[in-house]
Amino acid sequence: MNFCSHCGHTLCFAIPEGDDRPRYLCESCGTIHYQNPRIVAGTLPVSGSRVLLCRRAISPRKGYWTLPAGYMENAETTQQAAARETREEACAEVTLRGLYTLIDLPHINQVYMMFRADLLGGFDAGVESLEVALFEEHEVPWDELAFPTIERTLQHFFADRRHGEFPLHISAVTLEDRERYFGSA
Repeated sequence: MNFCSHCGHTLCFAIPEGDDRPRYLCESCGTIHYQNPRIVAGTLPVSGSRVLLCRRAISPRKGYWTLPAGYMENAETTQQAAARETREEACAEVTLRGLYTLIDLPHINQVYMMFRADLLGGFDAGVESLEVALFEEHEVPWDELAFPTIERTLQHFFADRRHGEFPLHISAVTLEDRERYFGSA
């Protein structure tokens, strides 16, 4: 960030008085430009014993499989965002069953909020998906999953399904986890 969106003055990067971390500051008008984590909301759509996955048509990780998810928009709830992303990526309607995984990714300023969901009717590839398909646990393309958050959500689901209980799972993907998943850049 180089210029203030309020007055156009050049910004500095410093710790504001009374704060504990550096922020973009406008010394001309006094505006503090806060940058906060982005929320990724999505679903784990289930139909019978199968889960719905989408093969990504966009970067990052184009061609890899994911659950339908994306950035939350202003003026919507996390539930609305999760259902919208499922419609956009899988042309599918779902009934949400509750928040299932909450995964922090502090190294890239994201929080994943994934909801268990019942798939209602059909599905098809949306503009951000190359294809969409239902998978039994043994059919999941584990080596072709796009993100560690997706792998973790699916692992929790299949383990919990064996016990018949689906508690909320809260965890974090560290930079080290990410490097183990993607390799070092």
